[in-house]
Amino acid sequence: MTQDLVTVTIDGISIAVAKGTPIIEAAKQAGILVPHYCYHPSLPSPAVCRMCLVEVEKAPKLMPACVTAVAEGQVVHVNSDTAKKAREGVLEFLLINHPLDCPICDQAGECELQDYVFQEGRAGTRYREYAKRYSPVEDFGPDILYVPNRCILCTRCVRFMEDVADTPVLNVSERGDRAFIGISQDQRLDHPWAGNVVDLCPVGSLLSKDFLHKARAWDLDKSASVCPGCTQGCNVSLDTRDDVVVRIRPRPNLEVNRHFICDHGRMNYRWLNRGDRIEAPLVRNGGRHAATDWDTALARLEQLTRGASGKAVILASGRASTESLGLVRRMLDRFDVTAAVYVPLGEEAPLANVPNLALRRERAPNLHGAELLGYTPEWDLAVREAPGAALVVVLDVDLSEADEAALAGARGALVVLGTVFGEGLRNAELVLPVTNMAEENGTYVNRDRRIQRYHQAKSQPGMARPAWWVAGEVLAGSGPSPSAPSTAAEAFALLGERWPVFAGLTYTDLGFTGRILGEAPVGALAPSSGQGAR
Repeated sequence: MTQDLVTVTIDGISIAVAKGTPIIEAAKQAGILVPHYCYHPSLPSPAVCRMCLVEVEKAPKLMPACVTAVAEGQVVHVNSDTAKKAREGVLEFLLINHPLDCPICDQAGECELQDYVFQEGRAGTRYREYAKRYSPVEDFGPDILYVPNRCILCTRCVRFMEDVADTPVLNVSERGDRAFIGISQDQRLDHPWAGNVVDLCPVGSLLSKDFLHKARAWDLDKSASVCPGCTQGCNVSLDTRDDVVVRIRPRPNLEVNRHFICDHGRMNYRWLNRGDRIEAPLVRNGGRHAATDWDTALARLEQLTRGASGKAVILASGRASTESLGLVRRMLDRFDVTAAVYVPLGEEAPLANVPNLALRRERAPNLHGAELLGYTPEWDLAVREAPGAALVVVLDVDLSEADEAALAGARGALVVLGTVFGEGLRNAELVLPVTNMAEENGTYVNRDRRIQRYHQAKSQPGMARPAWWVAGEVLAGSGPSPSAPSTAAEAFALLGERWPVFAGLTYTDLGFTGRILGEAPVGALAPSSGQGAR
């Protein structure tokens, strides 16, 4: 089905866009940003802020670009003197009552009011009276604070809760210059997706308690990533300061999560900063483990994988990358392998009015990538087989005490590729430090078979290396070999040699929004029982 296109001219640039497109979106396609506050592409447009007024030839007055659709032959002036003067007036009104507390505001450096005043505002104000003041801070919920002094009444938060989350607990209370965002009595902003109101707020009026005063915006390094919280695969930004992840924020992907993430994913970052990490390879020597170098550790791992045969069991985390899962599986090709992936379960929490977007029950971001590589979610079966196997590989998974007890009686060799070393795994022949997803490049496959890249956000602790690097070195042998991958992109290319579903794909093909593998999406597969259901 072809779309009807209309041709419009915006600031001298002629473009063809779909009929019905708002001027503000058409301007984006022409590379022109129309300043705005109340408008958001994933929310209904009320045209209340009047910041996006533009001059449309033959129109009797300035038009709000967020609700005015393009028309054939339309000529729009975003940066005409008339439009600029109107925006100056809007900003002047907003600043009458806005406090000058930028030095203590969490939004400083990311504030749209700051940006537009610098870009569009007047050199000075004509008002000399003191601004009105409300109560300094109000507690809206478990993680949300509201600072009414800073509020510009864009109503994005109200519309998100009412029209997207379908939980209308916020409102505009009072009227005129006394208006503020209120919350319904006897209710709290504790919805599973409520944290999005902080991201939607264009100023520092809605704040996250978790991030409060942790860092200034200019102190943060931002990396494109994928949420490790569940199989939805929401696109996120990992924000770090001094090699510590301090915040997770949504990154737009209209095919996966639009502009939103759930609060579970937002808060699921502290494990990325654990201080009890394994920082050097450990080899068992008698009744104790001794630190060694990578050459010695890899030689021992190669001896274990090539000097034995029979049954091997892989117990892997659902947070391991596709590259790591695939190369560790290939490393054990000489064995009869049972490979299982651990899948924690929780309650599903959909975002009411966004189709196919939810916090999923399966809390393993790469469950479907693991399944494509031959792993099974039947965890208990694999744990029962492990004690009798010739080789057991534990790939960065937090084992329960019962699982550790089962592995303590294993007759074969136990190899741990992990970030932390559990007390119950002291019988391991090798303990190799590997990176977590914030410390490496890699991919996840979500529930819709969309494979997406995540990027390294902080440095690797000590001698830790990605698990795919460890397996790749063993696959290449002890001597120099071109088959040993030195980058995640090279490790990804090796997957296609064994699993056709990945053949021909490169990191460049995936871009920042990912790509569907094959044609038919698959549904989520959950473990039927056992540890995965705890």
